[in-house]
Amino acid sequence: MTTSPQPADTNVLFVPGPRELNATNSAPFRDQVRSNLKTEHNRIDLDFSTTHFVDSSGLGALISLHKAICSRPGVLRILNPTPPVQQLLELTRMHRLFEIAKV
Repeated sequence: MTTSPQPADTNVLFVPGPRELNATNSAPFRDQVRSNLKTEHNRIDLDFSTTHFVDSSGLGALISLHKAICSRPGVLRILNPTPPVQQLLELTRMHRLFEIAKV
């Protein structure tokens, strides 16, 4: 996974999402995003345009990242979620917690 600030805004940590976010990779994903989080970042943008599956461990990782960025204060955005991920976020009501953006 490669993380980087978006070119237009150095206060944003841009993270491409994995193909799946599950029990196998959710902890390493969370830890890598946290390790790339700098003091100047006030937003995490997770590009989930290629993420097709998220399980409960993946949701836990997203909630953990949300708590980490909100303590700054900041915001976690999920960009372009695929239909299965969007459906999961709505069923679990996580779409109320995370900012969902179609860009």
